[in-house]
Amino acid sequence: MFGLARAPEIDRAGFRWFNVDRPLSLADLRGRFVVLDFWTACCVNCLHVLPTLRRLEEAFPDTVAVIGVNSPKYPAEQNANCLVNAIARHGIRHPVIHDPELQLWHDYEIQAWPTLVFIDPHGRIMGGLPGEPCAERLITGIGEMIRRWRGTRLAPVPLPLRPADTAATATRFRFPGKIKSAGGSGAGKLWAIADSGNHQVVLCDDAGREVRRFGCGRPGFLDLDAESCAFDGPQGLCCDGAAIYVADTGNHAIRRIDLATGAVCTLAGTGERGEVLRRHVRGDGVRLASPWDLECWGDSLFFANAGTHQLGRLGLVTGELAAIAGDGTEELADGRATEARLAQPTGLALDRESRVLYFVDSETSSVRSMPLDGHGSVETLVGAGLFESGRRNGDFAQARLQHCRGIACLPGKLVVADTYNGALRILDLANRRVSEVGGDDCRWDNGLRLTGGEPAGVAADGGGRLLVADTNHHRIVEVITDDPAHARVWAA
Repeated sequence: MFGLARAPEIDRAGFRWFNVDRPLSLADLRGRFVVLDFWTACCVNCLHVLPTLRRLEEAFPDTVAVIGVNSPKYPAEQNANCLVNAIARHGIRHPVIHDPELQLWHDYEIQAWPTLVFIDPHGRIMGGLPGEPCAERLITGIGEMIRRWRGTRLAPVPLPLRPADTAATATRFRFPGKIKSAGGSGAGKLWAIADSGNHQVVLCDDAGREVRRFGCGRPGFLDLDAESCAFDGPQGLCCDGAAIYVADTGNHAIRRIDLATGAVCTLAGTGERGEVLRRHVRGDGVRLASPWDLECWGDSLFFANAGTHQLGRLGLVTGELAAIAGDGTEELADGRATEARLAQPTGLALDRESRVLYFVDSETSSVRSMPLDGHGSVETLVGAGLFESGRRNGDFAQARLQHCRGIACLPGKLVVADTYNGALRILDLANRRVSEVGGDDCRWDNGLRLTGGEPAGVAADGGGRLLVADTNHHRIVEVITDDPAHARVWAA
């Protein structure tokens, strides 16, 4: 769109609006600078923009209106319930339009997620900005434009805002992410859960009873004791018996919880979003980008740096950090690990026997592998590209997933939390075939289903027992893979 062209109307028949009492037209917004945020909940770069928009709204509450335009990439995102959960999960309080058919995307000639479009107080397009903006430059630039428009005497009317209630629900968990073994055996077995929506990490026993919580329950970045420390939307974790390592996603950091004392410290990350990882650096000075999951082996901590589409390794003894896979380009391309291309890796599973690191690439709906022998290459097992997804079983080449986020190892198999399909998928590594747990609709005899839950994590416990983070349903579900009658809420 050319600058100063009349902006296409945003109030369309059939659109659903959120966080407002009624739909808004450009006439309703006259007298304000309008920022249209074309986004989708699956896109980590879109999520990185949200804090910047929040700062912009706080800086200019009476003169700037931020309007989110939800522009789905995946079929599951066309369902408004997916958007409702995303608004709650990310605490979005500005008006949001649900545009499942991408009408505004095409009318505004958008080509990439995320893109910001700026509209002046007369309803004319001033320009667009694809990608993640620099917060300081954006706020300074908008402030300068407002200063220049002060003499126009345009008086915006109050907006009919009605932000959805994004407070914590009454359930024990709120949008849980990953679940991993925290050691022990028999009745003494422990599990660690990234309770993302409550900004905490939870330790449970093998019956689902809560043992301890870490984190004050409010978003923050504080290295203190178990009750006073603060996380921000932690998504992933792993344990080595002495500590829980936390992928503190909202803080772009990797944290460590000492299980003996409860004390929390930061191993890597500064709290600010980082750029592509390119060389060996000290972890305590490097900026990460939405670390989403972790696996530990010996003195190595492997992490999925979703925001730069890379995998990294942090030395627990040396403190040295380096990229081990991905060149920072968002794409599906196999080959030598550091030259391969990944797309938002969000789940890791380490097979210690074969020394292979498996991971899910959410934005290519793929499952991939990388040997840890120092000379391995990235190989795609299932998945075909950035815009290839579905729900199809069968041989690896033909099978399809939809924005998968969780993965765990079974003997000779992998189990995948197929997030947007609300399903559990089994990858048979020997026969190279994909099947589903719970049949084609992931339903058990007692009626329990994962549909709509967007499961983000899964842990395997031998004997066919799985523990699933049923994210949007705010619970952990226990499943026995070979028993069609056994699926129950383990903790909620």
